[in-house]
Amino acid sequence: MKASPTTDAKRRIRLGHSPDPDDAFMFYGLSSGHVDSGAFDVVHELVDIQTLNERATRGEMEITAISFHAYAHVADRYALLPHGASFGDGYGPLLVSRAPLASVKGRTVAIPGMLTSAWLALRLFEPDVRPIVVPFDRIPKAVQDGDADVGLLIHEGQLTYAAQGLHRIADLGAWWKETTGLPLPLGGNAIRKDLGPDAHRQLSRILRESITYGLAHRDEALEHAMRWGRGLERGLTDRFVGMYVNDWTLDYGEVGRRAIETFLGRAADRGFIPRVSKIEFV
Repeated sequence: MKASPTTDAKRRIRLGHSPDPDDAFMFYGLSSGHVDSGAFDVVHELVDIQTLNERATRGEMEITAISFHAYAHVADRYALLPHGASFGDGYGPLLVSRAPLASVKGRTVAIPGMLTSAWLALRLFEPDVRPIVVPFDRIPKAVQDGDADVGLLIHEGQLTYAAQGLHRIADLGAWWKETTGLPLPLGGNAIRKDLGPDAHRQLSRILRESITYGLAHRDEALEHAMRWGRGLERGLTDRFVGMYVNDWTLDYGEVGRRAIETFLGRAADRGFIPRVSKIEFV
């Protein structure tokens, strides 16, 4: 393999992603050095998705994981990379409660952030709720303690809620699939437009190689991903990663792109987000 330029000569790129098993798995090849970063010094910044969404509104990072909900607010500044996306194909964010509920209408719901795709999906499912923002990993406890009637679970909470004594009300990914026939678009990787086409091509290739490396070296990538599993045992980590790092992650394809257009289009029709005239893909 041809040696990369020295670090001093490299262009610094901040790459923001969540400290979660799926993102850790996705970027393992790059963070471990198994994938060459080429002409770039890629600096990983691990913060929760709501913070990443907020930072994207200020254009702080060159590349960032982003909720598709948030993308609607930054489409003038960022384009979507063709890989790194998470779709819930018949599954997705869960609504849970302490006791069985027939409906969430009028209820107080603990949500992981106002710019998350989970919140936008919930508004499409049932707009008549009262949201309170709670860090995603504290939502189960907020429901258990009675601070919220309902919790909107993302990440590993989708697999562990029953062990915490919570009851599932609805799966928003399943509802979306039944409603539209499409997977529910949750998040992707966005790149700042001002980097230019050449950098876009190079960085896109590097990040795709990282995802490909993780999928081809699953055992070692899972070992790495478990560091961010918050106690999730290996079997559940493997299941969670399989839900959100798969063929959809390597490329949206025609169906994935249509799913994003449908999701954002329906939300814009309801006045929940600004209308994106053209979803730009690198």
